[in-house]
Amino acid sequence: MARPTAPMKIRSRTFDQLLSPYSPGVQTLARQTRAFVLRLLPDAEQTVDASGPYICYGYGPGYKGIVCTISVNKTGVKLALAQGATLPDPTGLLEGAGKVHRHVVITTAGDLEQPGLDRLVRTAYRAWQKRL
Repeated sequence: MARPTAPMKIRSRTFDQLLSPYSPGVQTLARQTRAFVLRLLPDAEQTVDASGPYICYGYGPGYKGIVCTISVNKTGVKLALAQGATLPDPTGLLEGAGKVHRHVVITTAGDLEQPGLDRLVRTAYRAWQKRL
């Protein structure tokens, strides 16, 4: 006879809790990237992943609502755009080889001022609107 299992608990955490294991420099860079995203997507919902180093920004529940994500690592952050592989990128900022997503590596605050980055985020937002 199988033993009953305990109900799965879904953990939640804050942005600051996600950042706590990282260096002060990476934490600052993640906060600057979040401010950049929220300036361009002011009404976006922020969802901090329960266990991974990801923060999602979008308009609606689940994967379909995501416009972009920030992922944090030891050396900096990546700003990933949902459906980024389909977006025009005239300045060549997007990296990655996946079939769907692309990202921009952010290693300094100056990377957030690259020509075309704000346009990419706005284009990702318009692409999300069309997918609805």
